[in-house]
Amino acid sequence: MISKGATWNSNSCRIKFARRFVSALLHMRNRNTRTGSLTIEGVRTHTQRIKIAAYLSMAQAVGSRRAWSRAVLSKHGSRARRHSRMGRSSLGLKKKRVIRSYPPGELGQAKKLRQLVPGGKTMDMCSLLEETAHYITCLATQVKVMQTLADNFSK
Repeated sequence: MISKGATWNSNSCRIKFARRFVSALLHMRNRNTRTGSLTIEGVRTHTQRIKIAAYLSMAQAVGSRRAWSRAVLSKHGSRARRHSRMGRSSLGLKKKRVIRSYPPGELGQAKKLRQLVPGGKTMDMCSLLEETAHYITCLATQVKVMQTLADNFSK
């Protein structure tokens, strides 16, 4: 049986991802031409922004069908909201971190997998494996698209 996500590697999703990613890169380039030369710290933040743009573009191309894409989109949105709130409030209180206990007998590898897949901490094992397979497919496609872009722009 083929799941809905098995077709993510299709050409249309690659094109969606590539368009969104190139658009984000162009937006960053336009922003950097206004600010001038980059310092070492500026290069580090620029690299981080490219990484975030790649993950967001991938999650947006998939849409909200998958838990990992919802987790990536939610994390980015909540980070932006948190930064805007922190600027307005003088308290800046942090939220307590909740540590989830795993069922007894769960493998250490499953715990690691839950940490690697966005949104994996709340999934049961079957859903976790399905989301992991889809996430790996998307990451492989992301690498191929980014290699193609790098090859085309370096010529």
